[in-house]
Amino acid sequence: MSWQTYVDDHLMCDVEGHRLTAAAIIGHDGNVWAQSSNFPKYKPDEIAGIMKDFDEPGTLAPTGLHLGGTKYMVIQGEQGAVIRGKKGAGGITVKKTGQALIFGIYDEPLTPGQCNMIVERLGDYLIDQGL
Repeated sequence: MSWQTYVDDHLMCDVEGHRLTAAAIIGHDGNVWAQSSNFPKYKPDEIAGIMKDFDEPGTLAPTGLHLGGTKYMVIQGEQGAVIRGKKGAGGITVKKTGQALIFGIYDEPLTPGQCNMIVERLGDYLIDQGL
């Protein structure tokens, strides 16, 4: 299965009539493996900052998580595994696997819990596959 299929079929899937606003699978090195058409154009230092927070949890909390120039307030996550951010009625979930970062961006009416479920389920599957 191609990486784009994971984004199209698993991340941008329909959940109770709603779906993520944008999604992507990005390697730890910052290279895009696959993304939705409307995933924001990000800077390499934004991915580096996210990777640093996985290695040193709490580093993003004072400044926020930035992606594509959008700032998200960092909320509870799972140290070294998941970072969650909030901005207005939407937010972001980032799940780290052995080789990649899984991104899900949402807006209402999709809930934070639904976004977490979509992103983390795919991330857990990829971890189980050694990826």
